[in-house]
Amino acid sequence: MTTLTSETTASGDGADPDERRPAGPLYVPVRIGSAGGHQLRFMRTPVGLRTAVGFTSPERLAAALGPRARWIRLAEPALRGLAEPLGVALVTVDPQFTAPFPGTSRPPRTAQPCARRHGQDPAPAGPSRPVSALVHPFSD
Repeated sequence: MTTLTSETTASGDGADPDERRPAGPLYVPVRIGSAGGHQLRFMRTPVGLRTAVGFTSPERLAAALGPRARWIRLAEPALRGLAEPLGVALVTVDPQFTAPFPGTSRPPRTAQPCARRHGQDPAPAGPSRPVSALVHPFSD
């Protein structure tokens, strides 16, 4: 799920050469906010945790979110810096799949034909006298 590479620093600043780092800048999905600015789009992991998402190429982003998905380029530390104040501590790079939010699609409603239009007698409306929904247990 996370595409990471080992990089060494030429400056010899004491960085561990085995430390795993993201492979270059990320393509981060965004949406246009009400004031016209870009807002990060957060996703959910399979267990339901919120996560910031970045892709290593625009092609991977389009394959997961569609060709019309908007994006900006950010480094992974910048993405973390923007997401953490909003309570999102996870960053997922190149997620393997994405799925719509459960409950966004409803099963199709089956339409019942109108009995009056098809020459059928409508079902009786119920009892002929009113029925009280509330009954006091101590009433006589």
